[in-house]
Amino acid sequence: MTVLVTGATGTVGSAVVTELVPTELPVRAGVRDPTATGLSVETVAFDYTKPETWGDALDGVEAVFLMFPPGVAPSRVTDFADAAVRTGVERLVFLSVLGAGKLPVLPHRRIERHLERLDTETAALRAAYFMQNLSGIHSPEIREKSELFVPAGEGRLGFVDARDVGAVAARLLSGERRLDGPAVTLTGPTALSFAEAATVFSAELDREITYPDPSRRAFVRRMRDRGLSSGFILFMLAEYQATRFGLTARTTDTVAALLDREPRTLAQFVAEYREQFRP
Repeated sequence: MTVLVTGATGTVGSAVVTELVPTELPVRAGVRDPTATGLSVETVAFDYTKPETWGDALDGVEAVFLMFPPGVAPSRVTDFADAAVRTGVERLVFLSVLGAGKLPVLPHRRIERHLERLDTETAALRAAYFMQNLSGIHSPEIREKSELFVPAGEGRLGFVDARDVGAVAARLLSGERRLDGPAVTLTGPTALSFAEAATVFSAELDREITYPDPSRRAFVRRMRDRGLSSGFILFMLAEYQATRFGLTARTTDTVAALLDREPRTLAQFVAEYREQFRP
C-alpha cells in the first residue's frame, strides 16, 4: 500500500512522513519541488492548484494525507479528493482545525463535509494550537526579547505537539487505527494560558520569559515590522481572538487513546527545542 503525503515538508506533513517510514509502507511525498526536499522517501511533483500533477502523484496510491495550504481555494482540495477516490484511494486523512465542527463558515469545515460524502474511509483531524508555532513564527520574540508576544488575553489553549498529530495521522493512514466517527479533536494534555506557558518557558530555559499580552494594534505593528504579510497577520489575529473569547480551552484524551501513550507536554517540547529559543 503506497501512502501519499501532501504538504510533506510542512510542520505536520514532515511528522507524518517520519512516522510512516518505520512501518516500511511505501511512502510518496507530494511536494512542489521534489528536487529540493532532502527527504528519504520517494518524492513527486504535486500542487493542489495544478491538476496536471495529480495523476503521477496518485498512481498506485491507496491512502492520502490531505491538508489545506494557505492561499489555495477549498475547491482545489475537494476536487483532488474526488480524483483520489476515482483512482481507487481507500483512505483519506485530512488535517483540519480545532472548532471546525462549530464554525461552518470555516473552509476546513466545508472540506470536511465534502469528504464525509465520499465513498471511501475518511478522517478529519481537528488539531489544537501547535507548539511548533512557538518555535517557528513566534521564536524571534522569545529569542530576542524573552517574550511570548501574542494578543490572546487570559484565554487558554490545549497546546499540541505537531509530532503527535503526525503520529495519529500515520496510524490512521496505515490502517492500524480507525476512528469511531468522521472527525476527532486532538489536543495536548493540559489547557494553558500564555501567562502559564511563559512560566513553563522560564523554568525550562532558565531565564525569565514574560507574556505582555499586547493589544491587537501593537501585535500588528510588531508583525508588520518583521515583514509578515497582512493576510497572515489577520489570520493570527482571528486565531488569538478565538482564544481570548475562551473558544480554544478544551482538551481531549484522544491522542493518548490512539497512540497508546500520553501526548507531549509543553515542558517536554520546550526542553527538546531549547536551542531554537536561545538568544
